[in-house]
Amino acid sequence: MKLILLQPKLAVFDSTGNLKAISSLIEQAAPGVSADDIILLPEHFTFDDNEEIYKNFLRSLARLAGCTIVGGSHHRNIDGKRINIGNVVDKNGNEIGNYTKLRPYFNEQQHVVPGDHVGELRINGKNFLILICADFWYSDILHRTTQLPDVLLIPSLSVSRKSDPEYSRSLWHHLAISRAYEFGVYVGISDWSEESKLPKHRTCGVGGFANPAELNSEDFFRPVVDGVSVVDLDFDALEKFREDRRMRGFFWR
Repeated sequence: MKLILLQPKLAVFDSTGNLKAISSLIEQAAPGVSADDIILLPEHFTFDDNEEIYKNFLRSLARLAGCTIVGGSHHRNIDGKRINIGNVVDKNGNEIGNYTKLRPYFNEQQHVVPGDHVGELRINGKNFLILICADFWYSDILHRTTQLPDVLLIPSLSVSRKSDPEYSRSLWHHLAISRAYEFGVYVGISDWSEESKLPKHRTCGVGGFANPAELNSEDFFRPVVDGVSVVDLDFDALEKFREDRRMRGFFWR
């Protein structure tokens, strides 16, 4: 099973351009994708609140790549409440789950209310937990999950008041490594490119993959390169890492 992480160049309020940018990256990766693989989209890549437009786009990507699509997120009105929500579709475009953002961040608090559930899904026999952006920063959410996740998937829209992206990138990379080691999981993050356009602040391109089973410290976190990265999810190696931690009494569950 492979995980495909994206980091497209996007822009606020340009839904049409954003969908084209994402489709282009997936088309680029599609020849090497198999039915058991998973593609993770970034947070809030579309500014169209229409549920069917959003879901139809995910279905089109599933047809293009022939694999599971974890659909980042968009803002949607549900029962009179506007929330940040994402959907997951399988290779045939059928919805297999959804997830919401529990703790909206910064200016987003003016536009949405907190959601009520994260994404706990079993995909291809493995446990996945999907946390939208800032929710990843709250470890209490992970302790409330009903099953031990094998992989954390983080659709993100990084935001920084700093003029340089390195400050936020460093924080995100260190957090991903820490979460991977503490909880014994793989961590995959898809984000907006640092070249993306926000009205007042900047995006930082924090996407990448944290691997607790890696022995080379330089590879603990591998950033997304050139907009798209494909990583192998070696669950045998992950289980060996967990067994070693259990043997030493250094594993959270």
